[in-house]
Amino acid sequence: MGRDLTALFDPVSVAVVGASDDPAKYGHAIAVQAVRAGRRRPVHLVNRRGGTVLGRTAATSLSAIGEPVDLAVVSVPAAGFEDAVDEALRCGARAIVAITAGFAETGDAGRIRQQAVAERVRAAGAVMVGPNCLGIADNTTELFLASDTFTPGGVALLSQSGNLALELQLRFAPHGLGFSRFVSLGNQADVTLVDLLADCARHDGTRAIAVYAEDFGDGRAFAEAAAEAGKPVVLLSAGRGDASARSAQSHTGALTTSADVVTAACRDAGVELVATPRELTVALAASSGARRATGHRVAVLTDGGGHGVIAADAVEAAGLTVPELHEPTRQRLREALWDQSAVANPVDLAGMGEQDPGSYAETVTALLAAEEVDAVLMTGYFGGYAAADGGLGGGGTALARGEEEAARLIAARHRATAKPLVVQSMYPESPSCRTLAAAGVPVFSATEDAARALATVAPGGQRTGVAPLPPAATPLRESGYMETRRALECAGIPFPAAREVHDEAELLAATEEFEGPYVLKALHLLHKSDAGGVALGLAGPGELLAAFREMHARLGASSYSVEAMADLTDGIELIVGVNQDPRFGPVAMVGLGGVLAEALHDVAFTLAPVGAERAETLLRQLRTAALLDGVRGKPAVDIATAARAVEAITAFAAAHPEIAELEVNPLLVRPDGVLALDSRAVLA
Repeated sequence: MGRDLTALFDPVSVAVVGASDDPAKYGHAIAVQAVRAGRRRPVHLVNRRGGTVLGRTAATSLSAIGEPVDLAVVSVPAAGFEDAVDEALRCGARAIVAITAGFAETGDAGRIRQQAVAERVRAAGAVMVGPNCLGIADNTTELFLASDTFTPGGVALLSQSGNLALELQLRFAPHGLGFSRFVSLGNQADVTLVDLLADCARHDGTRAIAVYAEDFGDGRAFAEAAAEAGKPVVLLSAGRGDASARSAQSHTGALTTSADVVTAACRDAGVELVATPRELTVALAASSGARRATGHRVAVLTDGGGHGVIAADAVEAAGLTVPELHEPTRQRLREALWDQSAVANPVDLAGMGEQDPGSYAETVTALLAAEEVDAVLMTGYFGGYAAADGGLGGGGTALARGEEEAARLIAARHRATAKPLVVQSMYPESPSCRTLAAAGVPVFSATEDAARALATVAPGGQRTGVAPLPPAATPLRESGYMETRRALECAGIPFPAAREVHDEAELLAATEEFEGPYVLKALHLLHKSDAGGVALGLAGPGELLAAFREMHARLGASSYSVEAMADLTDGIELIVGVNQDPRFGPVAMVGLGGVLAEALHDVAFTLAPVGAERAETLLRQLRTAALLDGVRGKPAVDIATAARAVEAITAFAAAHPEIAELEVNPLLVRPDGVLALDSRAVLA
């Protein structure tokens, strides 16, 4: 069930420690908001100088209040923070909102202080948000402990930015969105993003959860909580650049950026990932209703060809389709429209809307009823007649009335269907568009926003949840090539015959154990091919010995591996890797492998471990997936066995958290099975 945060969001009483009449102090802003709900619960203002604050008598300390305090907001200088928290706990506080800054964000010394305070809070059975936060608010319980007011609504915002909340407040307004809760995360010394997400998932007043996070803490726990939330979760994530790849020690590390990890985790958990506050607003506006499309087929309706073409491109760019309408639907449209109207998709009224605004409603009705349509996007001028209201000559007022009536009819048709309808209008604030918005039809001014909204409510098809981590296995002590190879063989991954050698005598002895052709590898190199540490296709002992002498003279490795050369005929080389992400744990990568793995960059990511069914889906979603099924006369390879190999490799890595990076590259997939041709591991 997660942690009990009742005292945080619905406390019996509240005290603001550091309340002030000085507008320059944050304790003033918090106090102003806190007293707004004085009728809901007792609100005490505490200032060490006493006197009055906001015209109310201020206590000199929490103890001086003379009664228990359920929630204490601490907004005092850092030097007095610990004393204030300790006093709050002595006075019975079950929750603390720590505004004070100067802790983990300042370095190790601040982190140690912060950890000590958090431990005392938990030992007392209390909870703490912050420190270094900007407060919290809960409109459903009239708890106002942030510096600003938030329009009531169904969105819980969990954010590491206070200013972002203010921007979202402005962006939400045209869409009728508001906040159930706002929590400034701060340093998450005690109450974490995961705790808050789980609590908001249980909160009856919250319909959707918006998250702005720069650091997830336990990213895997976040993904698990989001997958189980049962409500839309939209994430605006920062810091997803490529810097983390620069210090990677293997191909997997070089390809796995933080952006890849966050994207994979969100896809697995069913989280809608966005890049800007505007996009976050669009996703919430689309997901705030109960409508979800059952497919990706969109009908576009316009009264101008340009808008229709642009909208169709935007819909397809968003990953949806704009299919041709079936003949029965076209016939119904022909009967409702005039001859010059286009009825294929996009449907273009071609000026009929100006003659008869009701044609919009008739067309929307037909499109929503069409079996080949999963959602409808209406784009262009609709709303303009009501906005002009008499500006189009003598017929302006009549057109405005006709358009508003059409909006009411469209709203009624929308209520009667489960299919999503979104609108892009040049006049989103017009009375007609406001009628649609009030009926739950998302209205946008930008075409790309309307298309993005439809993509939000379209079937994702990839949500898999987060697989539980297996029990930790006995840690590996060595991560050399031969040790890693033996460990993977024990996990069920087949390799060619091989022998480690140190000199020419051992080299020639190896040729008596298995036949050529041979492969020779220098074992002291992580990227053997790049440094010329691999020789392939050595036909017999003579060629093998010559290659050994040349390689040893050039590289001077302490040991080498002599291996049987695999038959590459009809095979496809894959790469399978697992990288231990500090936030999300083991993250798997599968894709086209071999020496061109980084150049082609045809890879997919997901949280590990990966089941065979999921692995096969990832392989079939690669850009080069057609190669697996055979091209230009080549036979199809054994994808099912390859998927089971991915399952075994990722399960092995997930059970060995001491391995920072594990990679099998290439994993040769042939029509008759798989063979791992090379592997490497890097211990944490």
